[in-house]
Amino acid sequence: MKSNTLFAKLGRIAARRRGWFLIVTTAFLLFAGVWGTGAFGSLTGGAGFEDPTSESGIADDILSGSLGRYAADVVVIYEHADKYVDDPDFAHSVQSALTRIKPDEVTRIESYWSTQSPDFVSADRHSTYVAIQLPGKDDVTRVAEYKAIQHRLQVEGFHVRFGGITAMTEQVNAQTGRDIVRAEILSIPVLIVVMVLIFRSAVAASLPLAIGSVVALGSFVVLRILTGFVEVSSFSINVLTILGLGLAIDYALFIVNRFREELASGKTVDNAVEHTMATAGRTVAFSGLTVAVSLLGLILFPSRFLSSMGYASVSVVLFAVVSSMTVLPALLSYTGHRINSLQIPLPRFRKANKPAAADRGRWYRVAQAVMRRPWMSTVVLVTALVVSGLPFLNVQWGRPGEWVLPQGTDSRVVSQQLASDYPKDPTKFITAVVRLPSAAEPSDSRIVIDNIVPRMAHVHGIDNVAATGAYDNMVRLSLQYSADPLSKDAQAMVRELRSLDMPEGYDVLYTGRPASFVDMLDSISSRMPWMALAVVISSFVILFLAFGSVLLPLKSILMNLLSLAASFGAIKLIFQDGYLSNLLNFVPVGSIDINMPVLILAITFGLSMDYEVFLLSRVREEWDRTRDPVESMAVGLQQTGKIITSAALLLVIVVSGFLASDITFMKMIGVGLIITIVIDATLVRALLVPATMRLLGHAAWWAPAPLAKWWDRHGFKENSPKSM
Repeated sequence: MKSNTLFAKLGRIAARRRGWFLIVTTAFLLFAGVWGTGAFGSLTGGAGFEDPTSESGIADDILSGSLGRYAADVVVIYEHADKYVDDPDFAHSVQSALTRIKPDEVTRIESYWSTQSPDFVSADRHSTYVAIQLPGKDDVTRVAEYKAIQHRLQVEGFHVRFGGITAMTEQVNAQTGRDIVRAEILSIPVLIVVMVLIFRSAVAASLPLAIGSVVALGSFVVLRILTGFVEVSSFSINVLTILGLGLAIDYALFIVNRFREELASGKTVDNAVEHTMATAGRTVAFSGLTVAVSLLGLILFPSRFLSSMGYASVSVVLFAVVSSMTVLPALLSYTGHRINSLQIPLPRFRKANKPAAADRGRWYRVAQAVMRRPWMSTVVLVTALVVSGLPFLNVQWGRPGEWVLPQGTDSRVVSQQLASDYPKDPTKFITAVVRLPSAAEPSDSRIVIDNIVPRMAHVHGIDNVAATGAYDNMVRLSLQYSADPLSKDAQAMVRELRSLDMPEGYDVLYTGRPASFVDMLDSISSRMPWMALAVVISSFVILFLAFGSVLLPLKSILMNLLSLAASFGAIKLIFQDGYLSNLLNFVPVGSIDINMPVLILAITFGLSMDYEVFLLSRVREEWDRTRDPVESMAVGLQQTGKIITSAALLLVIVVSGFLASDITFMKMIGVGLIITIVIDATLVRALLVPATMRLLGHAAWWAPAPLAKWWDRHGFKENSPKSM
């Protein structure tokens, strides 16, 4: 078969040209270490959670032009334990620091002494804040401008803290870099130990780690190339590094395990490599494709965070597949029978390297036990998973803010102090861009003040409305509010503002944290069904091409949704309600960042399909040989049960690096992935799949006659290279 010839031929080429493959790989790694690590400087400084096509996004574009912004990008709180704001020494110290800032380095600096407003003084009068607006047109530029002046704003003897959206962004970026190092320090040693325990051979264990290292370092090259075409969020580096490393190790684990089986069956090294790539290599290709398709759904979202995560993660996943199918066969050919060298003297429960097809071990017995009572097993497991997902029905949505940082971080403390110690929070402004009629006259601007401003001022939650700028036929209004910007009250406030009737010819656009959050909710909720539809259809097509069945893809999709439901239920209980918050070291805020379930869904749906392809590929092999649905399922699970659980364990270890992060939504990604991986590799693959396959029986492999005929001719079947 042509498709099988492709995979087998790849194995033959890699085996015969192994020297060239390894030389090119070494050169690539050197290049990646020098040039690829420059990806860190190519990533955008901000996260990019906003929808640039929304009303708030359009308003932001206008404000970045001639009309200009009016915002407190940085809020600096100066506090002294003994001195009061009214003391001359206090005033002199703070004002001296402000004079160190050059006029062209900021757009606006407001303080108690420049405004004489009591809003700038805390209740105990031991602290005051300074609001700073930076000139940069985007968050990346403003972060750089803030870092350039931060040290000059320090005052000896004072407790100085930096808050505001720009300071928060810089603090999150810095924490993200530290988290990557910490995750690798914690996970790599554990990975090495577990790999040795799985393979019982130091040589065999080293191969997946080698491929993982190639992909982890090569991912930086992929990312840097990608940043030449699209903006990539700075938060993507954590997710992509861990995702690439985890998938590469999983794929290599599957291929190395199959290679050892082929050697144990008596094949020569070259034949073992060829047959491994024709079978396991084919499976890895389809597995990687299903993961990539699932992640590709993220590009449907306009926010830079999700769309760039889609492009970047797909690129990294495909790179992991290519590395596993080129570099790894060359390493296998070079290693040969030495793959079982350096044996680790650990207790064994069965004979080493015994062909899995002849082994009727515990996984075989588990499958047979489940299939003896398929209805009961299916009902119990489905009910348990559905019930586990029910808490998610009461989810409250949020968006990233200073709450994602650890307790005690400057931005978080500043936000808390502004809420509790000061009359007003200078960051709580909604900006309205009023566009006058195209043929506007000077008198038309009075309509804004006399007619539009009073309407806005009467909206529930708005404390004050002021005109803060004008240019050409546009007027900028600043609307101060006091509610939590992510609360339902703030959302209602934005929707009421947008429902106001305006004079004919006048157009109003709103932006600011509450407005952009409403737009984010609307954007994600409107595109989520399309993402789900695209991922489901694409996964269905790929699984049909792999197995020639129309029922198996439907079953697999339903299984994945059950795993996701249970995972999302747990996420709600942990991160919204606060269960296990002490153990995971974070403070719950009563909501869940709406971006994270989208990202978790894309990743875990692909990973679940990954394990499904691993399992069903071996089931299909046995089905083609015996045409016995029960025996093929039991043997397939026996052949893959250990490798799937081992792969899941390794991926959990890698993903656990997220739990060490001090960024709350990174912990959320880690928890969501770990729960889904564990459920999928145990309850679903080991129990629910055998039960449902027994219920389907021969029908599991059914397809309508025209499709079955087409697949017999063109499908990606899995045959021995000898038949080619």
